[in-house]
Amino acid sequence: MDFRLLRRFRADHSGVAATEFAFIVPLMLVMFFGTVEFCSAIAVDRKVTLMARTLSDLTSQSTSVGDTDMSNFFAASTGIMYPYSTTPVNATITELVVDSTGKQATVVWSKGSAPRTTGTTVGVPADLLVANTYLIFSEVNYQYVPTVGYVMAKTGINLSDVAYTRPRQSTCVFYSPKTSCT
Repeated sequence: MDFRLLRRFRADHSGVAATEFAFIVPLMLVMFFGTVEFCSAIAVDRKVTLMARTLSDLTSQSTSVGDTDMSNFFAASTGIMYPYSTTPVNATITELVVDSTGKQATVVWSKGSAPRTTGTTVGVPADLLVANTYLIFSEVNYQYVPTVGYVMAKTGINLSDVAYTRPRQSTCVFYSPKTSCT
């Protein structure tokens, strides 16, 4: 065996950079696209939060609402999701009444993708349980699916948020045809 040939081969570094590049590129691409998808998911999550707050806020500014108002509220709030798809959005607006003991809140009315049943109890943060008051409660869920393949999750990530507001113009926001809170 010719040892000179082995020494010359060992001393030759002409293809090292190309070999290292070939090993590093796939890792760099995964990291790049993973970062892009992670940032997009954070942006969508922020929009979900803003949508929940907007739905609750728009509803709480009214003294009464009807089907047309609800359609307008949902249409206005889904515009927040732009430039992301609104297809995976599920949103619900619910009015709750806190009982006289201030210990539980029950559904007065509910509209949206998954309306709650009237009279059912809903868990509310203890700080918001003020006896004999009303709350507007909005829920938004969004199934985020990565755009560039399955970097984060194959089935997507469920992003959700809720918002609570008190009626501003009256004791409650009644749903027409009702004309009073009771």
